[in-house]
Amino acid sequence: MTETTAALEALLMQRSLTDAQLEAAAETAADFRILPDATVLKIGGQSVIDRGRAAVYPLVDEIVAARKAHKLLIGTGAGTRARHLYSIAAGLNLPAGVLAQLGASVADQNAAMLGQLLAKHGISAVDGAGLSTVPLYLAEVNGVVFSGMPPYKLWIRPAAESVIPPYRTDAGCFLVAEQFGCKAMIYVKDEDGLYTANPKTSKDATFIPKISVDEMKAKGLQDSILEFPVLDLLQQARHVRQVQIVNGLVPGNLTRALAGEPVGTIITAR
Repeated sequence: MTETTAALEALLMQRSLTDAQLEAAAETAADFRILPDATVLKIGGQSVIDRGRAAVYPLVDEIVAARKAHKLLIGTGAGTRARHLYSIAAGLNLPAGVLAQLGASVADQNAAMLGQLLAKHGISAVDGAGLSTVPLYLAEVNGVVFSGMPPYKLWIRPAAESVIPPYRTDAGCFLVAEQFGCKAMIYVKDEDGLYTANPKTSKDATFIPKISVDEMKAKGLQDSILEFPVLDLLQQARHVRQVQIVNGLVPGNLTRALAGEPVGTIITAR
């Protein structure tokens, strides 16, 4: 046992887990990167999967080709069906934890469908991001599909002014990338990236190729492309210090992003 480890153990036995000295000692411990060669992809529910075959099939082909050179953890969003469920459940005055369970069920469905499309290529869907099976799938076939909704369910922390679960599939996929110590986090959506306004409704929207979280918040753009909590998670992260948003409806964009090209928008922690 090292001197640092011994000191940390002594503090753990003697202090509250929120003690400032204990927290400072724990902060000095190095993090172990579990899957440092893997990349997490988040496939949008409403932006990609809900569009059906025309959007999903070309992306499946691109994923199959990309996994020859990349280890891929493929998370699924929930999309339109989850929004419909949220509207009904919120109208019934149900709490955020129930809405989180409902949203998770749709992300699970999307993971099951994407897993079936990739099955003939040996890429399977797992229940959650099970640590016991994900490394095996990556070692054997360089790919695995999981549901992007974080498994908080009834234990989710409610938003201050809404019953809509604040931690949804964007956040869930980011947390997988961060906790596994992955090398990259790529969001596959139906826009080229971040704009100064919604490009679907504003003709004057200007594309932003790269921006920091602080700059996004200063410009009031914090809720325009990713779930708001993702930005705070990004700034607090130890391993994943930037995320990339690409348009998955454009053939080749995902391949270029995996190759390290600055396609789409890159959001940095600092």
